[in-house]
Amino acid sequence: MKTSVQQMMIGPLCKSYSKTLEILKQIKSFGYDAIELNSFMIHKTPLIVRILTSLAGMPTGKSGKYDWPLLIKESGLEVSALHIDLDSLEKDSKKVVEEAKKFNTHFLVITGLYRFDYSNKEQVLSLAQRLNEMGKKIKEEGLELLYHNHNAEFNRIDNEITTYDLLVSNLNEEYVNFEFDSYWASEAGVDIYSLMKKLGHRIKLHHINDRGFKKKGPYMTPIIKSDSMELGTGNLDIPKLLEIDDLNKCEYVTLESHKNFIDKSRMKSIEMSGNYLNKIISNS
Repeated sequence: MKTSVQQMMIGPLCKSYSKTLEILKQIKSFGYDAIELNSFMIHKTPLIVRILTSLAGMPTGKSGKYDWPLLIKESGLEVSALHIDLDSLEKDSKKVVEEAKKFNTHFLVITGLYRFDYSNKEQVLSLAQRLNEMGKKIKEEGLELLYHNHNAEFNRIDNEITTYDLLVSNLNEEYVNFEFDSYWASEAGVDIYSLMKKLGHRIKLHHINDRGFKKKGPYMTPIIKSDSMELGTGNLDIPKLLEIDDLNKCEYVTLESHKNFIDKSRMKSIEMSGNYLNKIISNS
């Protein structure tokens, strides 16, 4: 099992080509094997896309003008996966596949949809059909298509099945599997350990983060909103998650956090979580 960092974590730090290369080499020195790239961060993207992602708490920076194949080669990192939106993949799958192969990565990941009703059964079933069709096409090209969850998928449809369960049961295992995000599932109140065991080998990649509190007292009230935390500093059982990953033969564990960084430093946060990850994995 290898370790990776989501590109989103370093977006605002990539002020120039040389600075970006320095950051990637630092990630390598922290013991990570790979970085997970986002299509909209390695190409020039419309201002509205950058604004929307920033408003969602995920500032992307302006690294789309850099030569990312060269950056990856010079950094010594692998590319664990390429995130892509479904519309772009459907529009020109050949172009996306060629780019993934250029980065020598095996996985394309769909990361959720904007302006989509996750509580609408017909829409969810239609999404599953679209994913199956694309997954079949991607497989024919020698790659794998994965679906990445956030928390909206754990809404219950008609007070019965969750959107996620409906997707899992309707996505053809031969064509579509999962990059499971345990942080967002835990934020939705899901028993992430049981779900990961249930999904088993269908979890090809795992987005990992810890969850807890950094705020110090005295408190105005005893109710505090939880937030992302460096691995090993929150309330999730990270060793148990990694143990399940090992049993599932998960290929990459990818760190992703958008805020609440220790000392307000993204790189310190990446280093701290990397040290913890390496310690747990080496002792397993």
